[in-house]
Amino acid sequence: MSDMVEVVIDSIRVSLMSQQRIVILREVDDERYLPIWIGTPEADSITLALQEVEVARPLTHDLLKNIFNSLEARILRVEVVALRDDTFYGNIVAELNGKTVNIDSRPSDALALAVRTHVPIMVTQSVMDSAGIIPEEDMQEEGEEILEAPEVGSERLSVFEDFLENLEEDPSDENEDEEDDD
Repeated sequence: MSDMVEVVIDSIRVSLMSQQRIVILREVDDERYLPIWIGTPEADSITLALQEVEVARPLTHDLLKNIFNSLEARILRVEVVALRDDTFYGNIVAELNGKTVNIDSRPSDALALAVRTHVPIMVTQSVMDSAGIIPEEDMQEEGEEILEAPEVGSERLSVFEDFLENLEEDPSDENEDEEDDD
């Protein structure tokens, strides 16, 4: 496991172009990030678990966690182990009857299970080296300006309030009012 780095889920983003979800993993001891495209159901499952939302019936990843518990298997960690042909490969490492078992998994499913079981998320060094990004350095290398995100708050929303206040009424609404006066 020495060639592995620990990461945490930094965020889940939505691509504005395709509405597809991207989970952003952040290296624990560095400012390096690993973006992985995932499906909407997996993104929703991860988000629900991160926000500790209680659901009436077990979702698929809750069911998987319950199966591990029923079999008295303990999940030790989840891993992103490879990147081949633009596809990430994952692994769930569990302990069953004193033996370590590696279970092939999509990274998104492994991550959804990791947030439910509170186990470490590991990525091989080779995957981080080939697909990891350091935003500031990458942007500076490309000659782009680094923009700081504005603070979320009322100042940020005031632009929209100003815009809405300056909108003119729909001319067809005015005509309807005039016709009602006749």
